[in-house]
Amino acid sequence: MFFELAAWAYLIDIFFGEFPCKHPVALMGDFISAFERRFYSDRILFGAFLVIGLIALTLLISVTLVYLCSFFPPWLSVLVLAIFASTGLAMNMLHESVAALLSADQPRQALSYLVSRDTQDMTETEIYKAGLETWAENLSDGVVAPLFYLLLFGLPGIAVYKAINTMDSMIAYKTERYFYFGKTAAIVDDIANYIPARLTALLIVLLAKDKQRAWQCLKQDGNKLESPNAGYPIAAMAGALGIALGGDASYHGQIKHKPTLGLPINPVDKPALANALQMKTNINLLVLGILTIGALLS
Repeated sequence: MFFELAAWAYLIDIFFGEFPCKHPVALMGDFISAFERRFYSDRILFGAFLVIGLIALTLLISVTLVYLCSFFPPWLSVLVLAIFASTGLAMNMLHESVAALLSADQPRQALSYLVSRDTQDMTETEIYKAGLETWAENLSDGVVAPLFYLLLFGLPGIAVYKAINTMDSMIAYKTERYFYFGKTAAIVDDIANYIPARLTALLIVLLAKDKQRAWQCLKQDGNKLESPNAGYPIAAMAGALGIALGGDASYHGQIKHKPTLGLPINPVDKPALANALQMKTNINLLVLGILTIGALLS
């Protein structure tokens, strides 16, 4: 277990956020775009080649970095690897991006940078609902899942996970262009996020003021969405806040019918989003506490 490495990486992300250089995820995105331009064909096989190619390249680079750092003094090796690993964590960026909806002059435009759904005709309630769902779901994709694979496999683990997650965000859509090309990426991402999504939901329940309601919503509604993972943290968040999330939304010009998660006890509004975002401090304290204890015991 790489508790010390994960603790330093998490601290670096909290205090420094994104570094002023091209992000590794952006480089992964460049690779995906270049592959698509050169080899695109809406067939499962070509999408599978992309998945295998990016994972193999990411694994090669990350293992090489680990090998090179083995020549450094132990303290320097951990620090350098932690800096690289921190680029796979997104607590600060996620929180700031979602919090921008609270103060944006044009919240629809701010939201359009965060979600793939159509935002131009959204009501205020729909905007805050999308922000809440983004916050809940991406606590898994941007925080818990990267930490999970960092703890299990070190830098190669978090790097490969980010490659999988980046492919999912770019090509795993059920549109005419990506239906088959993105299928492998979608399946691999579903597998990679299976455990982290459920751990995220439990984390939200643990931090909820009404833990019983959050737990009940998680049990009753966590498996209702088409995605095998996204519903769990969203249902837990809905229960924690006493609100209803989910429901119909427009994607690429088409209405997608989705079930409602949670209970409409409180309105989905700006205070609800603000309350959800306030979980950040407690999440940081709990995660750092677990990582510190793990580092001391390992």
